[in-house]
Amino acid sequence: MRLGRAGRAALRGGAGGPVAAAARRGAEVLVGAGERSGIAEILMNRPHARNSLGKVFVNELFSALEELRFDEKVRVVVFKSEVKGVFCAGADLKERAKMDDEEVGHFVKRLRNLMDEIAALPVPTIAAIDGYALGGGLELALACDLRVAASSAKMGLIETTRGLLPGAGGTQRLPRCIGIGLAKELIFTGRQIDGQQAFSMGLVNHTVPQNSEGDAAYQRALALAKEILPQAPFAVKMGKLAINRGMEVDIASGMAIEGMCYAQNIPTRDRQEGMAAFREKRPPQFTGK
Repeated sequence: MRLGRAGRAALRGGAGGPVAAAARRGAEVLVGAGERSGIAEILMNRPHARNSLGKVFVNELFSALEELRFDEKVRVVVFKSEVKGVFCAGADLKERAKMDDEEVGHFVKRLRNLMDEIAALPVPTIAAIDGYALGGGLELALACDLRVAASSAKMGLIETTRGLLPGAGGTQRLPRCIGIGLAKELIFTGRQIDGQQAFSMGLVNHTVPQNSEGDAAYQRALALAKEILPQAPFAVKMGKLAINRGMEVDIASGMAIEGMCYAQNIPTRDRQEGMAAFREKRPPQFTGK
C-alpha cells in the first residue's frame, strides 16, 4: 500500500486515518512518501510479532520493493519500523515451527531472495535501526547500502543460539562489512552488540543517542537521505552499481566495471548540467536524465 505524508502521520498518531485503518486490516508493510519528494519509506508494522519475518510480512516486503523498483521519482529508500523499540526481530520462529524440513528450506531461500532484492534496488537504501535488529532483521539491514543505529539499539546474528546459522545472507554480507575475523566472532558466539559497538566495528555508518520519541536513528537516516537527494540520480545509481559489482571481482575487473558505468554516465543531461552549473557558479538542477 502506498501512503503519503498525511497517511504516515495517521499511522503514528494511531487513532484514525487511512494508514491506521490499513494497519488494523492487517497490512504489515507500508510504502510511504518521505518529508521530501524523492525519498520513499518502507514502514514495517507487525507489532504483535516484533516485525518478525513471517510469510505475509515477507510477501508484503516483496510487493513494496516491486512498487519502488521502477519508480523514477524515488531517489533514496529508508527502511523504518513503526514498532517502538524494534527494527526487526528476525525469523518468526512460531510460524517456522509449523513447517516441515522442506518448507523451511523453501522459505529460507525466499528470505535470501528478499535480501538480494533489497540489495539490488538501484537507488541508495538506508536502514534506520531504532531498536532490536536480530537474526534476519540484521540481515535485512545488511542488505541495505547504509545503516544508522540508535546507541541503545541491539544487533546480532543470534542464529547459533537457536541451533541455526544465518541463512539470509548474514554469513556473506557481515564479513564483507566488518571483516572476516569479527564476523566469525559475532556469528560463532551469537553475541548481541549495541549501536555504539556496531559503529566502532563499521557495521553502521552512524550512531546517535536515542530520543524520547524513540526515532533518533530514523531522524539521522532522514538527514542522510536529504544529503543524497540533491546529487545526480543516475550518477549515484551508477556509483552504487560499480561498487556492488566491483566488490565481487578482482580489482582489475572492478576497474573495467567502473569504466563501463562511467561510460553510461557520459552522455547524460545531468553530466552536462553539472559542468554548466560549475562554470556558471550556481547549484546544479539534476533531473536523472
